[in-house]
Amino acid sequence: MATYSITLGYDGAPFCGFARQPGQLTVQGELERALELLFRHPVDTVCAGRTDAGVHARAQVVSFELQPEELRDRTPESLVRSLNALTHDSIAVRQWQQRPDGFSARFDANWREYRYFICGGATPPLFRAATSWHVKAPLDVAAMERAAAYLTGEHDFKSFCLAASAEGKPTCRNVRSITFSRDVALGEGALVITVAGNAFLHSMVRTIVGTLVMVGRHQRKPEWVSEVLEARNRAAAGENAPAQGLVFWNVDYGA
Repeated sequence: MATYSITLGYDGAPFCGFARQPGQLTVQGELERALELLFRHPVDTVCAGRTDAGVHARAQVVSFELQPEELRDRTPESLVRSLNALTHDSIAVRQWQQRPDGFSARFDANWREYRYFICGGATPPLFRAATSWHVKAPLDVAAMERAAAYLTGEHDFKSFCLAASAEGKPTCRNVRSITFSRDVALGEGALVITVAGNAFLHSMVRTIVGTLVMVGRHQRKPEWVSEVLEARNRAAAGENAPAQGLVFWNVDYGA
């Protein structure tokens, strides 16, 4: 068997998340259905990072194994065209690659990057409504940056993950950086919170964003975030930021 991967983006709105679920429209379900149609047998896939319902992806990576002879007379370009023809219109397959034998999109990743988009002001965004969180109140970004500093490095992020998914599982993760920037698209501005780390727990980035927004609204002081970490209790943190503002942005496999 040889190992291959595809890089894809998707609008998360129509999907019940990435992971396959019986009777539900999912990104993995669509990909595996298309691969089965192409190669006439089931093909199991592994992704770099699962996304929840409504969360988008710009450069998700998915790996799988096939017999090399199955790709005879097929080029990467033709395979990308076929997958785009066979999958949901909200999925865009961008690249097909052969990988070293045994490569895993999940386990060989060094770090993953997510970006969260927040649009401010009294008027809701028009063109970015489906890919951002509209927060009316002004946000103190400097306070959010001070709060974010407590989250960088290796910590137990149990307070920042869905409680049920944390039971009996390790919850330590290494957040490499949390940065803030501004972005304008179609005349509409957004605050972009970029979170990079080795791996993430269920809803971890959305909980981080929701917690930082509480600080930005002056509902809590930056130092409170340290207390949230120490509590190791999901009830101690802020709300989950809405799914539509989150994008799985990039994954790195470099040395």
